[in-house]
Amino acid sequence: MYEFLRAKILTGELPPGSRLAIPALAKQLDVSRSPVRDAVLQLVREGLAVEEFNRGAVVYLPTHATLVSLYHAREAMEGMAARLAADAISASTLDQLDAVLREHESIDPDDFARHIELDARFHRAIRDAASSPVLAKMLEEIQGQVIVAMRSTNLSGGVRRATADHRAILEALAQHDADAAETAARAHISRLTRILEVEEEDTNVQNGASAQQG
Repeated sequence: MYEFLRAKILTGELPPGSRLAIPALAKQLDVSRSPVRDAVLQLVREGLAVEEFNRGAVVYLPTHATLVSLYHAREAMEGMAARLAADAISASTLDQLDAVLREHESIDPDDFARHIELDARFHRAIRDAASSPVLAKMLEEIQGQVIVAMRSTNLSGGVRRATADHRAILEALAQHDADAAETAARAHISRLTRILEVEEEDTNVQNGASAQQG
């Protein structure tokens, strides 16, 4: 049940603000309320849903400030995942990453949904190769919130820039160069973090100007 609802949130079928009413979901899915309640509580713990007064749980859209904070944490953790993966990554995993990346490089740059899907697959494969269950779990939760935000705001540094970054990460992994892999992974996330920070600065300036005019 949790995986089912989580997938609907990440694909945008349940967009931010959607109510996760336990009685209604249980009736719709023809199950008892207990597994639905457990699933919703898990989504709240993961940060994909939030409890609102008089509304119950709703799908959560991270604030801009929260998203910046998530990216700061993600930079360090994706870097560590790449470092750990570089030491023991298999030839089959490198082939898998290359196949995902080649597909990503070939998509229409305006196909934002496909971009999100392939980007997530690339990073998830590296996390799996790192063989660190705790790190993988933390990154999966962060990426879930990031995907919701990306779908809702069209946040992206551009498909071509993303795939170029991924190619640099893959080349370092193929060389089993842990330092280069971590550097490339951190640089990739840092570039996106800077985009968010600039957007936040611009928003603050605009809000300040509006307040002065008011």
